[in-house]
Amino acid sequence: MNTEEIKLNIGCGGRPLLDYINIDMDNLEALKERYPHQNFPEGVEVYNHDIFNLPYKDNSILEIKASAFIEHLSFKDEKKFFYEVKRVLKKEGIFKFSVPNFEKVVKMWLAAKDEWKDFYRDDDQAIAKQHWFGNYSYSTDNRWGYLTAMLFGSQNGEGQFHVNAYTIAKIEAMMKKLEFEIVEIKEFLWKGDRDPMIRVIAKNL
Repeated sequence: MNTEEIKLNIGCGGRPLLDYINIDMDNLEALKERYPHQNFPEGVEVYNHDIFNLPYKDNSILEIKASAFIEHLSFKDEKKFFYEVKRVLKKEGIFKFSVPNFEKVVKMWLAAKDEWKDFYRDDDQAIAKQHWFGNYSYSTDNRWGYLTAMLFGSQNGEGQFHVNAYTIAKIEAMMKKLEFEIVEIKEFLWKGDRDPMIRVIAKNL
């Protein structure tokens, strides 16, 4: 990879990319085991770099990508991560990230039925049948179903917990504070039919 065009894919999970340096808390073998139905590109590599102390010089990275990852960072780690992104990105470098739309999920949760059915399960049979607290679907008509996972994460492994929240207004304020210019901000659904998400493309000023 051209050292003048380094791109990072932080918190890559089951979505490592060939033209990026993929970074995750797990190694490639562990990710393949966690995401057995995911297609991993031939030759892709995953690194376990410290995301709060990346092994790159100031203003050296062309692009940073972080899809559905930042909501897993604590309040203190959130600040450290955003400032580390700011440190390593080149001027005019691009920061692409997506997060759950907390405001929309909360509104959905409040509008849903309050009907608890069963305790959480993450055994293979439950996952295959989309158990989600006894609802057996990704439906959002019950507060105590997949909606609960939208708010708090799937909790089916280390790091699979949501511990932070984002709205469009919060993101706009954060980008202004960090001196990023928002190039694009859009709403979308995770996997086309699930969690309401916010996708951001921002440029380092």
